[in-house]
Amino acid sequence: MIHTYSNTIRRKEMEAVLTCMVDEKIGPGDMNTKMIQTAKELMGFDGAVALRSPALAIEYALKALDLPKESGIVLSALAPAYQILTVERLGYKAFVADVEEETGLMTLESTEECIKKGGRLIILAESMGVLPDIKKFIELGVPVIEDISHSALAYYPFDEADASAKKAAPKPQEPAAAGEENKPSVPLGRRAGMYGVYTILGMEDRDIITAGGGALLIAPKRNEWTVLKHLAEAAPSTDFMPDMNAALAFVELKEYNRNEKVRRELFALFSRAVMVGKNKTYTRAQDEGSTIYSFPLVLNSGFKDAKAYAQKKNIEIRQAYENSIIALRQEELSRDCMCANSLLLRCAMVPLYPLLGQKDAAQIVKVLSTII
Repeated sequence: MIHTYSNTIRRKEMEAVLTCMVDEKIGPGDMNTKMIQTAKELMGFDGAVALRSPALAIEYALKALDLPKESGIVLSALAPAYQILTVERLGYKAFVADVEEETGLMTLESTEECIKKGGRLIILAESMGVLPDIKKFIELGVPVIEDISHSALAYYPFDEADASAKKAAPKPQEPAAAGEENKPSVPLGRRAGMYGVYTILGMEDRDIITAGGGALLIAPKRNEWTVLKHLAEAAPSTDFMPDMNAALAFVELKEYNRNEKVRRELFALFSRAVMVGKNKTYTRAQDEGSTIYSFPLVLNSGFKDAKAYAQKKNIEIRQAYENSIIALRQEELSRDCMCANSLLLRCAMVPLYPLLGQKDAAQIVKVLSTII
């Protein structure tokens, strides 16, 4: 069976984690710091802390922003369910925005409606590696936290207005592919995550860069980093990512270019296969303008039949948003979030990861070109 999800764990990743175990450095320590520094070099942010979970990252971001309790927070209906559970647990009110069928991203119209109802902060989930028109969300006038768990190391389009900011900011680099020297990139624009007041880079098992669990909470600019740094200095060590996890994330960051190259090749192959049928995938920017996070397939018909057909061909497909807010609160939200509800029922996740062999990829292509 070709499984939907698979972590890309090679010998380098295993050796990094094993070294921490042999050296008995498994709690938060030097590797945590080293991983953050590597991410900083690649993305160009001012500072970050590595925490034990994305939920904890939200909690620290809200503390840093000093957002009053019971304030409204706008979330995407297709964001992971932990976001609404965390927001409500912390005493805030969640407003859930609908999405576009072409991208799976929050619509400006629905987001504006949520702000009119009392939303004072947006957590903008860049689902499936597709980037939003970020400046239009910034222009809505409330702070934005970017969630780049699927879109890490993607680029926004270049904008001349960013030129002065680029001169002052650390210069991001491209992660080196295996056997290549790490060299400065030729940026298209700012990296994903560099527009928000804070940014969450989840590193759970199904995120684009995994630590096996945890998250980076990133402060793109100095003022926000100063506040976050003070909070981190007073935090208990149990809130920070252990070195074993950080070691895995460190290698994943270093190997990103190699892995992304393979993912792009597979994505192009799968996209051509889909073109012959009635199903489709999301609209996205080409080249570095998006990150390839698996292969979301928006079905023309129901998920159940597609799943059964794929299973006969020894391929597992799953609902792309099985762990989303709309999945958790479907009865409550389906009327106001009709597009998100439709994508919950019709969007399948097709296996796409660097460790897929040629034989398995060819089998997936056959299924994609024949699935009804």
